[in-house]
Amino acid sequence: MLSILIPTYNYNIVSLVTQLYKQAKEANIVFEIIVIDDASTNLQIIEENKNEITSLSQVSYINSIKNQGREITRQKLAKIAQFNWLLFIDADTIPKKNTFIKDYLDSIKGGSKLIFGGIAYSNNKPEDNAILRWKYGKSREEVSVNKRNKNRYLSINSGCFLIDKTLFITTNSKIVWKLYGLDIFFTYLLMKYKVKVLHINNPVYHLGLENGKVFLEKSKKAANTLYFLENERLISPSYSSLQKAYNKLVQYKFADLFRFCVKHFIPYIEKNLKTKNPSLFWFDVYRLYFFSELKSKKNA
Repeated sequence: MLSILIPTYNYNIVSLVTQLYKQAKEANIVFEIIVIDDASTNLQIIEENKNEITSLSQVSYINSIKNQGREITRQKLAKIAQFNWLLFIDADTIPKKNTFIKDYLDSIKGGSKLIFGGIAYSNNKPEDNAILRWKYGKSREEVSVNKRNKNRYLSINSGCFLIDKTLFITTNSKIVWKLYGLDIFFTYLLMKYKVKVLHINNPVYHLGLENGKVFLEKSKKAANTLYFLENERLISPSYSSLQKAYNKLVQYKFADLFRFCVKHFIPYIEKNLKTKNPSLFWFDVYRLYFFSELKSKKNA
């Protein structure tokens, strides 16, 4: 009935797998849990994961020889899966509710092809170097069901979702690049194919918070990926909020002046974003600046 699929890389998943296994057993369903380690380099974590979770029945652990990225790893997981419903869950998450599996299963009855339960963040502040990622998550990703339903596709976060197997393989097979930030293309395809999406209140906590420096680099990579998708005409030029913000700059003939002004303040913006109290306004400006730079080079 249910295939629980976990891509992982250098992350201890023992607690996650143990909790999912316990909940699936309590739900009294036919299930499997498949983990693919995407060529982790931390031998201690590999051994801990392998030794602990393979002792459980209905759990498989596969170690990839070559790092292929999350999208290809997910595709491999989907093809291996025995059952028609796939529950993808990231290694650095943990269910918020003890009825997590049951609540997802109950939601299948409505005929939706993809069900998203939401992302949550602890109310406790993390270490100072992870404040930016935590603050962004609390403000932008921890969204109520009502708000998610107003933007049904863009509100999907791939950290955890339940999806029909055929739909996932068909959609995800179009994602053939090893790039960061491809979630937006996945959600765009769902919108393009008019997939019936259901949002429910069944979140997972996101635990693996990157430090500010890493998160800023990832944000720039995501901007590059968005630019690539738009430039290749794989995504609408007005799909994401970042694209819409750039389009406003162009509409009011402010793009060149915006880049000129912000360029001189980038060191100060980065300094703010690495403090104990980073500004999400400046984070938005930072992302828009780098996306605008990419667009200006195309138009030069």
